[in-house]
Amino acid sequence: MTDGHAGAASPFRQPKAVWAVAFACVVSFMGIGLVDPILPALAKDLRASPSSVELLFTSYLVITAVAMLVTGWVSSRIGAKHTLVVGLVLIVVFSALAGSSNSINGIVEMRAGWGVGNALFIATSLAVIVASASGGFAGAIVLYETALGVGIGLGPLVGGELGDISWRGPFFGVTVLMSISLIATLVLVDRTPRPTKRTSIKEPVTALRHRGLAIMSVTALCYNWGFFTLLAYTPFPMHLGIHQLGYTFTGWGMLVGIFAVFVAPRLQRRFGTPRTLYVNLALLAADLVVIAAFTTSKTTLIVAVIVSGAFVGLNNTLTTQAVMLVAPVERPIASASYGFVRFIGGGLAPYVAAKLAAHFNVHVPFYLGAVAVVLGIVVLTRGHSLIAAAERAEGEEQLVTTALAGVADGTAPAVAPSLAMLAPSLDGRPPPIVVAVDDRPGSDQLCVTAADLAEALACPIEILHMVETDLTMEQAIETEDTTQAAATLKALVDQVVARGVPATGHLLEVVGDHGDVGRRIAAFADQQHARMIIAGAPTHGRFAGLLDASTTAQLARHAHCDLHIVHFAPPT
Repeated sequence: MTDGHAGAASPFRQPKAVWAVAFACVVSFMGIGLVDPILPALAKDLRASPSSVELLFTSYLVITAVAMLVTGWVSSRIGAKHTLVVGLVLIVVFSALAGSSNSINGIVEMRAGWGVGNALFIATSLAVIVASASGGFAGAIVLYETALGVGIGLGPLVGGELGDISWRGPFFGVTVLMSISLIATLVLVDRTPRPTKRTSIKEPVTALRHRGLAIMSVTALCYNWGFFTLLAYTPFPMHLGIHQLGYTFTGWGMLVGIFAVFVAPRLQRRFGTPRTLYVNLALLAADLVVIAAFTTSKTTLIVAVIVSGAFVGLNNTLTTQAVMLVAPVERPIASASYGFVRFIGGGLAPYVAAKLAAHFNVHVPFYLGAVAVVLGIVVLTRGHSLIAAAERAEGEEQLVTTALAGVADGTAPAVAPSLAMLAPSLDGRPPPIVVAVDDRPGSDQLCVTAADLAEALACPIEILHMVETDLTMEQAIETEDTTQAAATLKALVDQVVARGVPATGHLLEVVGDHGDVGRRIAAFADQQHARMIIAGAPTHGRFAGLLDASTTAQLARHAHCDLHIVHFAPPT
């Protein structure tokens, strides 16, 4: 392996526009656990029943679910920035109105409007960060994941501190923080182009006709029933103060972020998505049974709630990955369909839990939550073969081979992309040099280096263009449009062939984290019996490496041939 010496760009050296949206993401993710510490106080101060208070979750999540169906329709017509701004405006307005309300019904109604804004914001925030980032795609994802972890962890803590002053505090806190984000977004974020294709409102609904997407969505609905029963109703039997509830759910939020970002990809790689999900859902169901059986024990409830954060973090990432693998539709459509179904379960569960506790006893809602999660396992078994097949297809390196094969005389036929499985034999050709490129600047430098070596070694070049679908908890985003990637790849092949070096281009789509990309490159090189892999150096710094499974690190670990790392000059 060869290397050089150059500083890596930090993902935290970003334009002000990126920081503005990242700050809004922190506040948005805080909203997941923000109201948990104040639920008992709301019931007491507003003389409301637990079921009425639980409508705060129901109105918010059910409306968010419905709004997910129209986010793509809106964004494809007015652009990502305008969609983001509309979402922020709605959150600011309705959080302020919720804090100003004097009745539980008024707050519930305002939370519904808040849910619409949240859906619009969630659907576009990651895309805007990626589009505005200067540190490359990897840096943008690291920053988004950092915002996610900070927001989920701080939400209950901030809710507890502000709620101790008044139950109105968390609502007005969101108003102030999101107002700052709104102003910063308007001033600092450049206008984003409108998508070339307009999305129909019907597409997310009709996409549910696909068996794999429907199965994963129903599995998520069942899981969310159990999860939101735990999240929204446990504050009542705990009988803790606002501060204590805040600390408890802060511990829960920290485990959600840690297991979603760090642990889930590793378990998925070792055991596969279906098996990991089966065990994880079974553990969550067991956790709910423990809560149901020991509802009168504060210590048991506190420990069980905090531990559940690990199961929630794992499930969010793994289920999203499974959806992206099995859904035969575009990523945004799949996300909208999946979000619509799962949020329905999350919205209905808290209200039903409170009603069951009132009519029977406090144990029943948690037993029902456990049953719902077990039902999710049963539903998941119906899609086991689909998920396993999708993972095998990735493992077998099924490529979109562009057939941009050039020969030594400089010809390079432009053939439309076609799906092809690479043969294990190289038909007597000399072992090639594999060049791994992506959408970062510097791919042409990699190909120049490869061409220099190929001329000296008299061997061909295989240019592998990686197109990632990166997962950040419950969000998925593609690094690059495949049409644009094919055009870029053709230009690189033409560049190499013009020097008289035989070259072939391939597109490889990867769903997962950056470490998955490194392993896939190494597997492709093994399949080609490559004599060398040439790749670019990481663009993220040391701290980012703790958050992002490095492509280069995994490539170095799994490669069975020489690895040449090319360092680019840092941006000025």
